[in-house]
Amino acid sequence: MNYKVKIKGTGIYAPKKVVTNFDLEKTIETSDAWIYERTGIKQRHICSTEGGEFPSDMAYHATLDALKAANLEPNDIDMILFASVTPDYRLPNTACILQQKLGITNKCAAIDIAAACSGFVYGLNMATGLIKMGAIKNALIVGSEMLSREVNWEDRNSCILFGDGCGVAVVGRNEDNDDSDILSLHLGADGTGKEFFDQPIGGSVEPLTAQHIEDKVHFMQMKGKEMFKVATRTLAENATIVLDRAQMTLDDVNWLIPHQANVRIIETTGKLLGINPEKVIVNIDKYANTSAATIPIAMHEAITDGRIKRGQILLLDAFGAGLTTGATLLRY
Repeated sequence: MNYKVKIKGTGIYAPKKVVTNFDLEKTIETSDAWIYERTGIKQRHICSTEGGEFPSDMAYHATLDALKAANLEPNDIDMILFASVTPDYRLPNTACILQQKLGITNKCAAIDIAAACSGFVYGLNMATGLIKMGAIKNALIVGSEMLSREVNWEDRNSCILFGDGCGVAVVGRNEDNDDSDILSLHLGADGTGKEFFDQPIGGSVEPLTAQHIEDKVHFMQMKGKEMFKVATRTLAENATIVLDRAQMTLDDVNWLIPHQANVRIIETTGKLLGINPEKVIVNIDKYANTSAATIPIAMHEAITDGRIKRGQILLLDAFGAGLTTGATLLRY
């Protein structure tokens, strides 16, 4: 069996609270101009800690919109792949929590994916294989992050970069007899770069203690220069790999949707590839880096505002802590 795979519907959820660069000026030594010049970020959304906007909550609302767009019901979902490095709990997995919130009673498979910023692409590519071979019919791919919980808001070099949000896609067997399909894919990782972006405190090796919290060493930490170099090179390599596998070129691509980590990374990757900047979807100014949620949020916005149209070729391109990497070439 080799069924075609189609993105049937998408949805997003952006937390109600917006923190601008000007807001950050009041709490840390920084400025709107300094942040925007170096990152392309103007604002970020921050989840409420009072409830209602935790990762599964955001995914619930985004999924309802995606199911409506796909003309499907919750019980039509055969698998949930929930990409997040900020799950609701360590146990149970957040995919199972989302299954319960959606009222799914078909006992569909539900797993979390901890591939950081590559998580959504990992989930999409994994589901594609299962759909193409006929094992499942419809999958829900989620990227939902509450990174504000893991950021040191006193560190001006890191807190400016991240935001919260969720993007989802309902992906399934193409039964519409059209050209929509996943054309090629790539997944990979390079563990030798694991220290470029990590959070070593809080796991089994070094459990979280009161002293860690007092010293504020339990937050995410990143080596920006190293990540910049590997990210640009990796994103360009990803694009080349999936294009070669599909026997296509950048001229065939209507839209490149890269992980939204830093506008400089996106621009440098575009130059390495030689792609027209007008074909690159960028929305980091509104959301900052939302890890696994960046690509589905950007894709959904471009679909809803009419830029992305059925039949167009999309290239989704991601990298993340691990270091993980992945790309998907598809006809929407």
